Amino acid sequence: MTVWLPVFAWAAVIFAFSSIPHLSSGLGVWDTVLRKGAHITEYAILGALLYRALGREELALAAGIAYAATDELHQHFVRGRHASPVDVAIDAVGVALGMLVWLRVRER
Repeated sequence: MTVWLPVFAWAAVIFAFSSIPHLSSGLGVWDTVLRKGAHITEYAILGALLYRALGREELALAAGIAYAATDELHQHFVRGRHASPVDVAIDAVGVALGMLVWLRVRER
């Protein structure tokens, strides 16, 4: 159970960020770059935690992508936010990167 606590805690952090309406900084193009970078980073952390907890690449990747899809569905119901399949794809890249980092750290 101790390996799952960080996974659930981080998923709750992602959920909390997704619950905030109107997450725009007003920086134009930089706003988009920063938000997409945040997507990759938060899902990279989730990917590493899932890989650590599950120990299997396929399951960790599938679980991370499934969570990203449900997170986008959640955002559909938050005022000022919208669901985006592109964000799910960006999140999937983040999950894969996090898993790769965890694999490299574990090998050392």
